[in-house]
Amino acid sequence: MSDQPTILCVTGYEKGAEFMRECRRQGCRVLLVTVQSLADANWPREAIDDIYYMPNEYKREDIIKGISYLARTVEFHRIVALDDYDVETAALLREHLRIPGMGDTTARYFRDKLAMRVKARDEGILVPDFIHVLNYDRLRQFMERVPPPWVLKPRSEAAAIGIKKIYSSDELWPALDALGDKQSFYVLETYIPGDIFHVDSVVSEMEAVFAVPHKYGHPPMDVAHGGGVFTTRKIPRDNPDAQSLIALNQDLIKALGLVRGVTHTEFIRGRDDGQFYFLETAARVGGANIVETVEAATGINLWREWASIEICGSERKYELPPHRDDYAGILISLARQERPDTSAYDDPEIVWRLDKKHHVGLIVASPDPARVDQLLDEYARRVYEDFFATAPLPDKPMA
Repeated sequence: MSDQPTILCVTGYEKGAEFMRECRRQGCRVLLVTVQSLADANWPREAIDDIYYMPNEYKREDIIKGISYLARTVEFHRIVALDDYDVETAALLREHLRIPGMGDTTARYFRDKLAMRVKARDEGILVPDFIHVLNYDRLRQFMERVPPPWVLKPRSEAAAIGIKKIYSSDELWPALDALGDKQSFYVLETYIPGDIFHVDSVVSEMEAVFAVPHKYGHPPMDVAHGGGVFTTRKIPRDNPDAQSLIALNQDLIKALGLVRGVTHTEFIRGRDDGQFYFLETAARVGGANIVETVEAATGINLWREWASIEICGSERKYELPPHRDDYAGILISLARQERPDTSAYDDPEIVWRLDKKHHVGLIVASPDPARVDQLLDEYARRVYEDFFATAPLPDKPMA
């Protein structure tokens, strides 16, 4: 790699500012490709050498041609997708330009809910029973064998976008008719009631050198579809669930073949059998300000460490910096007020507040996990009274 490596960042959403700042701090040239509608977004322009804009609805061929044109005069050393929806685009560009990093096949395992389930199952990792929405005879056999409810999931959406809970075959067939030719882009799986966990990790040479397990207060799908206050909190280090999740996360990383980067992976512990099942993963940092929550507990900023790993590549060894092992949790809710006043929430453990219209959000941190639990539970009750609002889930993710 040259003395000043060039990092090309690709994103259709406004995120990754700290990634780009860290690249600049480490002496990289930073280029950003985004969409025209984000021309006035609050990018860290002091850390970016050039920004290039694509039409909002660009085609794959368009970005290949555009980046190939830039490559006539610029040597790209890394191409990084800052958002989940750009993972496949970045892989496509790496394949076309023959640049090191995740290729098309591995990218599928971190974007396509069908591909990741098949691969995980084939590698011996427990997953909910599922079937590709493709052959009707096989679908009928699945519904005869697996009792409802089921969950109909788009294969390449993020978060809870497009997910539907199905209670009978009579309900499924009209739902599939409504999808038309898009049916094959869906997967149907059994609904497992239970607690949902996530592990956020830093990966170097297929090893999770840093992994933090958290537990959601309520399943994100339930919060997204039914309304509610979103919470998640770090699991105590001496909790057996923490070690089980860290080991499962490591097994999954090796099974799916991620060499280096960051991951956000979700598991569910079945209420009936107590076993952990793999739900989904992504080669990106977690949303819902999970980055800030991890940093509040450990001092590790996942964006910054991701940048360091990309810069190190295979040329030199990545070293995780010293960090704390405290505890933190986050609470986020829609708010009735445009600018909710949270000044009455004044405990010293509050280390971060969300600044976003019609939202309220707080992160609390402490060396004592019980104190984090106490504050989150108390604040959740108060937020329902003071601010809580609900709105329909959008058809596509918001920036």
